[in-house]
Amino acid sequence: MTAFIVQPARRPLSGQIDIPGDKSIGHRALLFALLTTRPVWIRGLGGGADNGRTARAIGQLGARVGRDGDAIVVEGAGLGGMQAPAAAIDCGNSGTTIRLLCGLLAGQPFRAELFGDESLSRRPMRRVIEPLRAMGARITGRGPEGADAGAAGDVVPPLVIGPLAERLVGVDHQLAIASAQVKTALVLAGLQADGVTRVTEPGPSRDHTERLLAAMGAPLQVSADGRTVTIDPGAWRAAGGELELPGGAIDVPGDPSSSAFLIAAALVVGADTVVCRGVCTNPTRTGFLDALAAMGATIAVESPRQVGGEPVADLVVRGAAPTLRGVELGGDLVVRAIDEVPILAAVAARAHGTTVVRDAHELRVKESDRIATTVAMLRAFGVEATAQPDGLTVIGAPDRPLAPGRVDSASDHRIAMAGTVLALTASGPSRIDDVGNVATSFPSFVAVLTALGAELAEAP
Repeated sequence: MTAFIVQPARRPLSGQIDIPGDKSIGHRALLFALLTTRPVWIRGLGGGADNGRTARAIGQLGARVGRDGDAIVVEGAGLGGMQAPAAAIDCGNSGTTIRLLCGLLAGQPFRAELFGDESLSRRPMRRVIEPLRAMGARITGRGPEGADAGAAGDVVPPLVIGPLAERLVGVDHQLAIASAQVKTALVLAGLQADGVTRVTEPGPSRDHTERLLAAMGAPLQVSADGRTVTIDPGAWRAAGGELELPGGAIDVPGDPSSSAFLIAAALVVGADTVVCRGVCTNPTRTGFLDALAAMGATIAVESPRQVGGEPVADLVVRGAAPTLRGVELGGDLVVRAIDEVPILAAVAARAHGTTVVRDAHELRVKESDRIATTVAMLRAFGVEATAQPDGLTVIGAPDRPLAPGRVDSASDHRIAMAGTVLALTASGPSRIDDVGNVATSFPSFVAVLTALGAELAEAP
């Protein structure tokens, strides 16, 4: 277990940073490359541990995974050519890995076991398991207290999937909560099912799956409002049912969730010029930018372009720390900024007035209870904050120096990084404990923030 020791910022931040590859797109690039039978070059994949778990998982399922310079090369097995894993698949801390594998493996004729670390072993899986069971999948798990999961209550890893004796059946799914992970699992199951599968969400969620699978020739249609995905594999399967990536390469753009911490740091400390290069600006991922704009921040979006079928741009912060104001955040915007709520709360602590975040129930079942851990992180610096059932309230006081804080990140990488950013505005050195999981998403976080002029170091 390590900690960050963070010194108060003494000068504006400055520099240009290449943002690590987007983790969500990276998971999908690796998994979908498994479903092809031709080599796929994945360029720009982030070095985080979560993507590494997915890379090892597809290797256990029959893919050959290697390197060609800076690219990861995957020689896939095809949708019908996967092999039974010789051992249980370790998903580490990655909820995306385990949930997407549930959908992928639900239609396979072999048995597979999925497990993870202590944190992942507490995360609820019923919302992905139940709709897959409705399609005929065989999935079992454990109850939250360690007993076999029954008909009531939730299900947590380890999970056992299959073997499936007959093909899955297409189902019309109406999701109660918008979730790109659940949607993707059901789409992957639908590719292997008899009949039509539809997935309808109450609001928008990340559409990286739809973009990439459509480019690979999957029998997939998206409604005009983006909330319903239809998979009809009948004619496609009769014609051979193979997925193929034109050009054989996937370019993974920069992770907007990683760039959020650097943008926030530049806003609360001030910046000569901070440039986050090559960031994915997919509209389903820009809730953080929209929230900051509502608070009065100006982030320039420069050099817009397309990378790997995704919109990409350079995000630029210039000038002294702006005067920010508290806002109310909820609805679709919070869905589009769900991973950035902890760092938005840190920014809100340096804004004038009250910021309220609602409609964020999903934060309760992330790597930690992120509503509780975000509030605890803020209070460690003397910020007035309260938890609500579906969100939190932050009372900003930008004219009052923050107390040096000691933050317990609860093994949650986003709490650790948000606490580090807020510590830059404290009146003395702060300590952020239990930061090992920062490597799951942003292993170069310390080096990058230091390159911009922040003073922090790792400690035992």
